[in-house]
Amino acid sequence: MGKRGIGAKLLRSSLYTLANIRTKPSYKKEEATGELSGYPRVIHVNQPTVVPEDTSAPIFCSNYVSTTKYTFYNFLPIALFEQFNRVANFYFLVAAGLTFTDYAPFEWPSQVVPLALVVGFSLAKEMYEDLQRNWQDKAANCRKSTVHIGNGVFDSKQWREVCVGDIVKVKKDEFFPADLLLLQSSYEDGMSYVETMNLDGETNLKVKRALQNLSFPIVDDDKSSHFKDFKATIRCENPNSNLYTFTGNLEYDGHIHPLEPAQLLLRDSKLRNTEFVFGVAVFTGNDTKVMQNTTQSPSKRSKIELQMDKIIYLLFGLLIFISIVSASGFGLFVRNMVPFWWYLMPDVPGEDFDINNFLISGLRHLVTALMLYGYLVPISLYVSIEAVKILQARFINNDLHLYDEVTGVPANARTSNLNEQLGQVDTILSDKTGTLTCNQMDFLKCSIAGCPYGKRLSEVELAAAKQIAAQLESNDAESSSDDAASLEAITINDDGNVNKKETIKGFSFQDDRLQNGNWLKEPNADVILLFFRILAVCHTAIPEVNEKTGELTYEAESPDEGAFLVAAREFGFHFIKRTQNSVVVRERLSKDQEPVEKEYNILTLLDFTSKRKRMSVIVRDETGQILMFCKGADTIIFDRLASNGKMYLESTTKHLNDYGDAGMRTLALAYKKLEESEYSNWAEKFHKAQIASGPNREELLEELSDSMERELTLVGSTAVEDKLQKGVPECIDRLALAGLKIWVLTGDKMETAINIGFSCSLLRQGMKQICIVVDAEMLAESGKNVIKENILTQITNAAQMIQNKKDTRNSPFALIIEGKTLTYALEDDLKFQFLNLAVNCASVICCRVSPKQKALVVRLVKEGTGRTTLGIGDGANDVGMIKEADIGIGISGVEGMQAVMASDFSIAQFRFLERLLIVHGHWCYKRISKMICYFFYKNITLALTLFYFEAETGFSGQMHYDDWYMLLYNVFLTSCPVLALGVLEKDICAEFCLQFPALYQQGPKNLFFDWYRIIGWLANGVYASFVIYLVNLKIFSPESFRKEGQTADMYVIGTAMFTSIIWVVNVQIFLISHYLTRVQLHTIWGSIVVWYLIVYIYGMMPVKWSSGNIYHQLTEVLGPAHKFYLSTVFVTLLCNLPYLIHISYQRCYNPEDHHVLQEMKNLRKDVTDRKMWKSEQDKARQETEIGLSARVDAKMRNMKGRMTRKYSSLAVRSS
Repeated sequence: MGKRGIGAKLLRSSLYTLANIRTKPSYKKEEATGELSGYPRVIHVNQPTVVPEDTSAPIFCSNYVSTTKYTFYNFLPIALFEQFNRVANFYFLVAAGLTFTDYAPFEWPSQVVPLALVVGFSLAKEMYEDLQRNWQDKAANCRKSTVHIGNGVFDSKQWREVCVGDIVKVKKDEFFPADLLLLQSSYEDGMSYVETMNLDGETNLKVKRALQNLSFPIVDDDKSSHFKDFKATIRCENPNSNLYTFTGNLEYDGHIHPLEPAQLLLRDSKLRNTEFVFGVAVFTGNDTKVMQNTTQSPSKRSKIELQMDKIIYLLFGLLIFISIVSASGFGLFVRNMVPFWWYLMPDVPGEDFDINNFLISGLRHLVTALMLYGYLVPISLYVSIEAVKILQARFINNDLHLYDEVTGVPANARTSNLNEQLGQVDTILSDKTGTLTCNQMDFLKCSIAGCPYGKRLSEVELAAAKQIAAQLESNDAESSSDDAASLEAITINDDGNVNKKETIKGFSFQDDRLQNGNWLKEPNADVILLFFRILAVCHTAIPEVNEKTGELTYEAESPDEGAFLVAAREFGFHFIKRTQNSVVVRERLSKDQEPVEKEYNILTLLDFTSKRKRMSVIVRDETGQILMFCKGADTIIFDRLASNGKMYLESTTKHLNDYGDAGMRTLALAYKKLEESEYSNWAEKFHKAQIASGPNREELLEELSDSMERELTLVGSTAVEDKLQKGVPECIDRLALAGLKIWVLTGDKMETAINIGFSCSLLRQGMKQICIVVDAEMLAESGKNVIKENILTQITNAAQMIQNKKDTRNSPFALIIEGKTLTYALEDDLKFQFLNLAVNCASVICCRVSPKQKALVVRLVKEGTGRTTLGIGDGANDVGMIKEADIGIGISGVEGMQAVMASDFSIAQFRFLERLLIVHGHWCYKRISKMICYFFYKNITLALTLFYFEAETGFSGQMHYDDWYMLLYNVFLTSCPVLALGVLEKDICAEFCLQFPALYQQGPKNLFFDWYRIIGWLANGVYASFVIYLVNLKIFSPESFRKEGQTADMYVIGTAMFTSIIWVVNVQIFLISHYLTRVQLHTIWGSIVVWYLIVYIYGMMPVKWSSGNIYHQLTEVLGPAHKFYLSTVFVTLLCNLPYLIHISYQRCYNPEDHHVLQEMKNLRKDVTDRKMWKSEQDKARQETEIGLSARVDAKMRNMKGRMTRKYSSLAVRSS
């Protein structure tokens, strides 16, 4: 393949993200035998018949993978065990079994059928979800791959047939069947491009490279004869879950070649921009890294569900209590009354009672009573809630107001278990970069050779200018002229707002001194040239040609790198090409000069890691000079400067502080010249460390890297702006008005985080900042106890200061703490003091925190306050926080999809959180709360009528309802209205939710599912059951109710009572519904109509199909009787009258917030009386110290104070 073709393919590639190390010398086996020990996994490449010498060596697992929860044989046992592990389901299982005995008060279908339907629905759901996983596994295991079968011939095999040691050929756009060690690619230099979206969610491409010393010939077909006799041995690490590490050695032809992550192709990643690759399988099946990373997310349950369990236990207690009462009553009847009932032949012992042993009779009846009153516990509650939550999640997913038109990403409820929890959030813990900000960097300013460049203002500087302008407007008249001049200077100096040119993505820099080649006229042009070359060369990006426009764009590991390369291009240093060992830059030193291509040979690249906080590249330029370019965090670079390399340190430090104050992200740039001998000696040590396999390998590599990255010369610094996402300040303001607390957890330095806090209104002027920081000197020199004592003193003093300050609203506090200090503050003996301080502050910002610290902070807030926490982030470093929080929100950002994959809900932008919580969260909380309360109400209404009839009939265990009526009650007759209520109910519309955000506090305060309301609903059920039973009994017994003079039997009274129950519970749900759609109306009134149809059809069936005197009951017995209809109407009115009185009184004299809003909306006060409407809006705001509204309130207070003082002074003068 010609070089021209390689260059063209490289230009069409996407992203170079791994270290570029020069071609490494191999070591002879006898020189490196000491290095082979320590790698436990031995793989014989292309030798499937070789048996390891150590017979105790583990057998490698197959490449078959399974992610299913069940198998064909264990599905029923495990699934049924999980279902009946629930107390309610287990109770109904036992009750269903007892229906086949003589103790049962009803026929078996009335218990078995509902239980079968409920459990069957849950099993069907489990089976469907597991079949989905099984189909995915089957599709993956049966994928075709091309495997070497011997004699240089490759043939097609299924993925599950691939074994460790097989040589596999993968073609373009195919997935890797196992973790492969890259041996050869279609490029002459062994490079290949891989997409790892399925692993880490990142859309950018990674570059992998083959070992350069194997020297395989280029082939274009499946008959690769050079693999016929290829034999090698791989010694590597054991399977593990770390996607970014791999160590080992490959022994081939008497030489040892070190292995690293750049040669490992991970299963389920895809080959891109490369025609084919050959690799050897090193990890298969469950040993692959993707399978090692498949961990289940922690099980989360909402607080309402947990409280619902308590109500279930309460009902079980009530069930046991009335069953004991019933059994005791039956025992007393057997002892005291039955002996006088001669017609029952009491002297003959029977199965139902024995007058000689009334205790045994009572215990037998206890079993009957436990089954009879089982309707107290709603058997279909869990299934109904699950169905409602699934439908609620569909509404969230389909909400167009949560759809981002720019990216085309909708909201996604990844779990439906926590819908109502969205309405109970107390504290939001948010990442900053990519969550509050765009994570799309703009190169805005720089400092080169101690001179600052860049005139355009950042968003934080613009916000500061607006604050100054607001202050100037409120100043006294005598200083107005000077202040106006200052304000004019601030505004005019913002070149970014005047005569803007067409914006370039990633480049908002404006300064004619550096642009258009004018930098050559600057006094330090040689340093500026070096600065531009560092930007163009020190990176891991690759260029990519846009097929539509033909323009060259860059795919980089981070947005910062992309911004640097765009800046270098605009300054005349155009990075155009990358190979495995070189970078080509097209340099144009002046506007009139033709560009010149310069190639820099890459000798070694030291990667950027979160621990190192820097990256370096060692290159040889066209003159043969070896240079090391380094960029990284300022504190890291400054510590590594040579004594003669600090010429610009003081001025650069000042500029970095200014950039940090302006809310920008900064990096320092430095370089170092190397002699050939110096580099050769170091490179040899570095390579030996790379092929080492001992436990100190990583430490040795870090030590050698650190030794090279010393004695640097400072060149300058960069400042890029990470702009706030659209709508973030407004969203934070609305959330604050809703009463939510917002914490920011970021890895940025303190100055940047503080200024972002100002720009998004988490901080404001007049807010007292409490900074808990331990200086570097104390951290380095003092012991742990001394440091913790210092932190405790700071926390105690800050807490005392807050306590002494009475009016915290006029002068609120903000807590700011740094990561190293937070490490000690989160320890057991300090964490609760830290939490007490934090919850008393208006806002909390944690800086320089690690992913683990984010999760620990969330856990502390969750467990320490007992309130609902919400974690939101967009990157892999936010996964721990998202999983730890009660609700995890992932943002589909540019940092990949790992946060989304770990989340409970995902959104495209932070601003959508406002609607997700204040609208959908509020609705779901109200719906689920009302639905559960109503569920218990309707079951108590039915079950207690059985108890009353029991007491009336001497606790005989007789039931006056037909078995089929009982069966249909929960499953069919009352299920549809409650489902419609749970899915469609709205107390107020979405617009009102957003205009009156304080209404959200009904959820965190749990006003609609507290014990007061729950007990009220239970009492309502007790009252309704008593009225239904007593009124129907008095109407139908003992007088005749038909023209012919017949009296009502047990089944007539039972049907009349059941009709009253259907009417009462359906009218009740009609009364509590605020938003009546056609669906709800049809389900409510349809349920009543269906009840009459059931009674009619059931009565027309043959007598042998019914359990009692039901034949023609509606048409011949109840239908012609006026008392039947009068009793239904009277009982319905009487049962719902208390609720009508209560709600009428409440709306008139003690209305809740949503009552007021409903009436205002119905009376159209938003149109007819705007003054009243505005007044109510002002009332419906939680008092808050953060957000735009808090800034406005503070401003108004300042203005009123100035006016008061001004008038007071005028009054004194006049007097």
